[in-house]
Amino acid sequence: MQSKRTVFPHRVLPYLLLLPQMAVTVIFFLWPAGQTAWSSMLREDPFGLKSSFVWFENYVRLARDPNYLGSFGTTAIFAASTAIVSIGVALILALAVDRTIRSASIYTTLIVWPYAVAPAVAGVLWWFMFNPTIGILAYLIRRTGYDWNHLLHSTDAMILVVLAASWKQVSYNFLFFVAGLQSIPMSLKEAAAIDGAGPLKRFWTIIFPLLSPTTFFLLVVNIVYAMFDTFGIIDATTTGGPGGATNILVYKVYEDGFVGLNLGSSAAQSVILMVIVIALTVVQFRYIERKVEY
Repeated sequence: MQSKRTVFPHRVLPYLLLLPQMAVTVIFFLWPAGQTAWSSMLREDPFGLKSSFVWFENYVRLARDPNYLGSFGTTAIFAASTAIVSIGVALILALAVDRTIRSASIYTTLIVWPYAVAPAVAGVLWWFMFNPTIGILAYLIRRTGYDWNHLLHSTDAMILVVLAASWKQVSYNFLFFVAGLQSIPMSLKEAAAIDGAGPLKRFWTIIFPLLSPTTFFLLVVNIVYAMFDTFGIIDATTTGGPGGATNILVYKVYEDGFVGLNLGSSAAQSVILMVIVIALTVVQFRYIERKVEY
């Protein structure tokens, strides 16, 4: 069976159709990336009056900076925790909605609402709830005997930012899982139930394997989200503290560039972060995707 092939009557027409998207890619992606790579090899004064070309000196300094090297571990813990929590909670909620026939649309609407909240606003909301002085959740935790204080304890600070980031992303994951569950034929579930398979066994042997493409896609999206789109949450809740315990890579780019006015180092960090995300995505699609069942 031969596949159909689209043939354009004019040779120039395909390039004209691609031109708008290529222009957007060059202007808003490739050009800024090139400017950042060039800035990473410069040393500039804070006022922008003088700059000197230093080759890879900014990268060498980063390799010798213990604070920057420590932010790699912090980012890995934060990204992995956020992805696991947000995907796990979203899957549980999606399974609950899939089993609910009545009022499923109401549940879906209520769960999707948090996705419309800006990251900075989400960070402020969770900061208020866990504030050691006025936070209602911090008060309830102290009533159990645990002295919650994310301003002093690094573990508490990491838990706070993971909860805030996961809460913001659960809605996004939930929509994809609901769509994936609805695409699974009901006949497969009924056949397994007739054969005596319980709900848990049906989930592990039928539902979850068929959801593997969705889960894999969400894994990639959530890791990229945790490494890039959580700046507002970090800034609104902990500002990278205490003692750099929540100072992830994307926040350190801001801290060194806009607060410390070390533009060369900040640009070098941006390049390294971009390379990490590209390499991570390639590894995921090249090796992890082999275990995904389509």
